[in-house]
Amino acid sequence: MQPGAVDSESELAVIVRSMRTVAVVGMKDERRADEPAHTIPRMLRERGCEVIPVNPTITQALGVPALRSVTELTKRVDVLDVFRRADAIPTLADEILALPAEQRPGVVWLQTGIRHDKAAARLADAGITVVQDRCLGVYAARYRERVER
Repeated sequence: MQPGAVDSESELAVIVRSMRTVAVVGMKDERRADEPAHTIPRMLRERGCEVIPVNPTITQALGVPALRSVTELTKRVDVLDVFRRADAIPTLADEILALPAEQRPGVVWLQTGIRHDKAAARLADAGITVVQDRCLGVYAARYRERVER
């Protein structure tokens, strides 16, 4: 297992089943509704999660105002789902670690193709669980039922 990484199926299942609030860094709005950075958050909402868009280039997504940065989070989220290139992860880790400890996410989930072991180790050293190079949508489809709204 890589530093800071969670790889076991049982650990991933626990994270996905217990998450209630997910902030999505790099989320796309309805203009790009066919992209994973929109379809996956939409599916998370359909499976009962509160979704908070985080992207400085949009004003809202899924009818929710978008935050420009994780530094604008006003409450702790269960999962911070990340759709950013690997080279952006160290700066994102800095922003997360600058948050008051009680506002830091419980889990930082780096989507498929995204990994940065040094940044993940820094987050893990601060007590944050890190999932790297995994699609949250796949696990949500596997471990969460659709919720009638």
